[in-house]
Amino acid sequence: MKPLTRLAHIISLALLLAVPAGMAQEQITEMPFFITFVPNIQFSPLYVAIEKGYFAEAGFNFVPQHGDEPDGVNLIAADQIKFGFISGEQVILARANDRPLVFVYEWFQEFPVGVVVPDDSDIDTVEALAGRKVGIPGRFGASYSGLVALLAAAGMTEDDIQLEPIGFNAPEVVCMGGVEASVIYVNNEPLQIQRRAQAGDCGSIRGVRVIPVASMVDMISNGIVTNAATIENDPQLVQAVVSGFDRALRDVINNPAEAFLLSSSYVEGLVDDELAEALAAEAAYQAEFLAGHPDREAVAESRAAMRARLNDQLGSDALVQFDVLLNTIDLWDADRLGLTNLEAWETTQDVLLLMGFLEAPIDLNEAFTNAFVEQLEG
Repeated sequence: MKPLTRLAHIISLALLLAVPAGMAQEQITEMPFFITFVPNIQFSPLYVAIEKGYFAEAGFNFVPQHGDEPDGVNLIAADQIKFGFISGEQVILARANDRPLVFVYEWFQEFPVGVVVPDDSDIDTVEALAGRKVGIPGRFGASYSGLVALLAAAGMTEDDIQLEPIGFNAPEVVCMGGVEASVIYVNNEPLQIQRRAQAGDCGSIRGVRVIPVASMVDMISNGIVTNAATIENDPQLVQAVVSGFDRALRDVINNPAEAFLLSSSYVEGLVDDELAEALAAEAAYQAEFLAGHPDREAVAESRAAMRARLNDQLGSDALVQFDVLLNTIDLWDADRLGLTNLEAWETTQDVLLLMGFLEAPIDLNEAFTNAFVEQLEG
């Protein structure tokens, strides 16, 4: 069998195993779902929900539509797109400008931003950043708001550090010694720097440590957002979206090997033949393990064991994106998925006020609802 044909065959088998047998072949309405950036393994819960037919069971399906987050905010607010992944801070800013966005499912349970330092650095607390040169992509987005929140939690401000805009080049700049610390996304860039260090391609750095924003402050990150009109006019649709995504998110957390394979139809170059075969075997093994209904701690241990087996078989270089998925799962996993709370919204709003991005507080009770999550089982 030719390599590409063989790879397609492996993925097709994964799909057959994933999609419930006997799903009714009904008329399916396609709708766009807004996603920022480009196709990425970090969007695997949406891909899995689509591939497993969780939305199709309710008579609709999504087509991912990528774009800049401000465009997504405008499209959802105008009801030109009904759903998308939007950050909590953007929901607050939108509602301050009379755009009726509503956050209905908290996808990231932990804010994904932190500060990375070499593991031999004497920077071991946020306070130790005082007077140090700290890299950041720029004074915008989650990186900036996360840093402001982290500093504020330690009684500090941006004036207490030397902030250096470096673009999205933290691995290169850190390894060159251009900054003493850098604001990063905790699921990705520390991994890149660590791999460079292990390869001897990061100057004198041999490892890294991370100070996560979530270790000091609870802020709202990304989640599923719709608009007030959709909630009022079609609450059943909103419930179906929340339910389908929740099922898929649990599937990804429980069986990342299966999720990785299913996502390969959306993310170009994600798997080759060897990785696909190894993942297919792990997905089947994990399915048997899950049949015993293990608890959350046991599932987390099983993910680590899966990673170790794959590393022994393929080596770490083949698992870069799989490691990103595993790291991101740690940011999603929780005892209860999807729920958000007013205190975290208030903290996020306080940060926006501190940054000067928001002129006055808004009524945060209108910015989110847990009503649809509370209807879920478990």
